[in-house]
Amino acid sequence: MSKYKARKLSIIGAGAVGTSAAQWSVQRQIADDIVLYDVVEGLPQGKALDIGQTAPLNGFAGRIAGTNDFSLTADSDVVIVTAGLARKPGMSRDDLLEKNVQIVKGISEQVASYSPECCLIVVTNPIDAMVYTAFKVSGFPRQRVVGMAGVLDSARYRVLIAKALGVAPCDVTALVMGIHGDNMLPMIRLASVNGVPVADLLSKEAIDEIVKKTQYGGAEIVQHLKTGSAFTTPGLAAVEMAESILKDSKRVMPCAAYLEGEFGISGLFMGVPVVLGAEGVERILEFPLTNDEKAALELSVNAVKKQMEATGL
Repeated sequence: MSKYKARKLSIIGAGAVGTSAAQWSVQRQIADDIVLYDVVEGLPQGKALDIGQTAPLNGFAGRIAGTNDFSLTADSDVVIVTAGLARKPGMSRDDLLEKNVQIVKGISEQVASYSPECCLIVVTNPIDAMVYTAFKVSGFPRQRVVGMAGVLDSARYRVLIAKALGVAPCDVTALVMGIHGDNMLPMIRLASVNGVPVADLLSKEAIDEIVKKTQYGGAEIVQHLKTGSAFTTPGLAAVEMAESILKDSKRVMPCAAYLEGEFGISGLFMGVPVVLGAEGVERILEFPLTNDEKAALELSVNAVKKQMEATGL
């Protein structure tokens, strides 16, 4: 008899990011059972029905269902939280904190009740504060609560480097650490194109411009959309993380993980390179930082601490 265990993924929030994550999940076929939850009646049902009709085109043989009943997410292996208010022009991620804390609190309580063994991926902004909220409220061990940020930020960083060099983005390796915000730290020293250091290929001025565009990449999209924020790549970034956990792929990705002394930081979530597997964050890849990098990362630490205090947890 087969020992295969069906994999279940639940996505909380059927807004633009949640819908994107659901669509990518079906396209990537990362789970056998996908549940899209939202409090708005009819919204997750309609979107799940539409996405489900792509199954023969995507070769998806699993099930996707939309619901307003949280109990249908029970026994999920991974839960992606996207629910919350999105940014509008002129808003910072911090502006969303007060209302989104309450939303993520309620969701985390229900996730802990219905799927106590799951891994929890938080996408709701401001991510570093929201993943801390989910961690405190759920009571889950630190390895099973992780924030999506660095995967998205690093993708933006890689695209900008590739454009500047006229190369394929998939051949660019680059890492973004720190907060998911203006003080994020695109690691210049570690960026390369198929092993060739980017610092040897571009001027300092060009690199500085790329770093700035990476830091404000989300805001640029908000300015264009006016009534919403980025959704396609954030959804895919969350699915990349979920897939590595569901398939125990041991992928190395920059994620908001809870630090207990790594990089000299303790007691908060911060974007760092981690190994994602069946247990969630199975390892944090720690490496020496230069003095300039330490100073830059300290800006993220201070900003995250302010967010944490604002949650009241």
